[in-house]
Amino acid sequence: MKILMICQYYYPEPFRVSELCEELVRRGHEVTAVTGVPNYPEGEIYKGYEGRAERDETLGGVRVHRLPIHPRKTGALHRMLNYYSYARKATRYVKSKACAAADGSAFDIVLVYQLSPVMMAKAAVAYSQKHGVPVVMYCLDLWPESLVAGGIKRGSWIYRHFHRVSKRIYTRMDRILITSRMFKEYLVEEFGVRDDVVDYLPQYAEGIFGEVPPHEPDSITHLMFTGNIGAMQGVETILGAAERLKGEPVRLHIVGGGIELKRLRQTAKDKGLDNVVFYGRRPLSEMPKYFGMADAMLITLRADPVLSCTLPGKVQAYMAAGKPVIGAINGETEKVIRAAGCGFCGPAEDDEALAENIRRFAALEDKNALGENARAYYEGNFEETRFMDRLEGELKARLSGGDGK
Repeated sequence: MKILMICQYYYPEPFRVSELCEELVRRGHEVTAVTGVPNYPEGEIYKGYEGRAERDETLGGVRVHRLPIHPRKTGALHRMLNYYSYARKATRYVKSKACAAADGSAFDIVLVYQLSPVMMAKAAVAYSQKHGVPVVMYCLDLWPESLVAGGIKRGSWIYRHFHRVSKRIYTRMDRILITSRMFKEYLVEEFGVRDDVVDYLPQYAEGIFGEVPPHEPDSITHLMFTGNIGAMQGVETILGAAERLKGEPVRLHIVGGGIELKRLRQTAKDKGLDNVVFYGRRPLSEMPKYFGMADAMLITLRADPVLSCTLPGKVQAYMAAGKPVIGAINGETEKVIRAAGCGFCGPAEDDEALAENIRRFAALEDKNALGENARAYYEGNFEETRFMDRLEGELKARLSGGDGK
């Protein structure tokens, strides 16, 4: 297959889309990714990608076309400019003769790796309409509900506008694969997406997380959060728990970058939280080392009904590494932790419950059993080969008229 991938983000930004594309290439497919210049999560253009010119590069066998877009920076205005600059430029590019497979022909199919914003998929719709090829969406964020989680009021003109945009996009997809079972009801009831168009395909974790060195226990219980540190991740809950755990043999490690990192570092300093260690953003290649430092992993999100529908990709990474998971999170992730029997979970934004669950974990005599449960659940539900086989099947099915299963 000749596959056109549409996603605003790509390596070196910290998303799995690049690994997914490279695996499709290894399986014998041609993949071209249309993306923006990297600037996530800090919001500044990465060194070496400055300038206003479009550029092409080949990474892991994937042809990558980068568009110069407005960086995210901070604040709602910059974020909207960032979102729309990619949607506009990507749509214009895919309509041009320059957007073609290596032999100059049209692509067979379009694949959208849909994070925020949903407008990134406009380019996929445009290409599909022009060339009459199917389009498959891998949906990781729900819109416009993600805006509500970010503070936009439901019923406001902004919400209504993006509701219309989202409906036009979601109802144009030939197939929508969702990362959380709870997404399906929303798409069907809110937008009238046909039930048989939507199906569940949870994320996987990179193979590197199966190579985590064993943790050497000491007198301190070490817990680690990894990933983006933004307004929605609820990392402040970890600091609240740390304040309650002062003086106890517990250390909380936070690895990641984002717009909230500077503020949270200052909060920890102001409160004298010497039981919290910030490492900043680290490359994927170093993550096994950090995972290996931990007795258990932490996951938090804000208390929001839409965010509760999501299953953050770090859950798969934590389980792939065979680590217990301690959460302050609602909804889908709570269900997975309980179904796997791999840890403890309390309500989102409840630092008291998080602190108590950390104490509960620290008191366990057999912590390894939770980690073994995590790995077993990962292998049975989230393993990478299983994911790629299913995705490849879905893409082929759109070309043959089958159901991909």
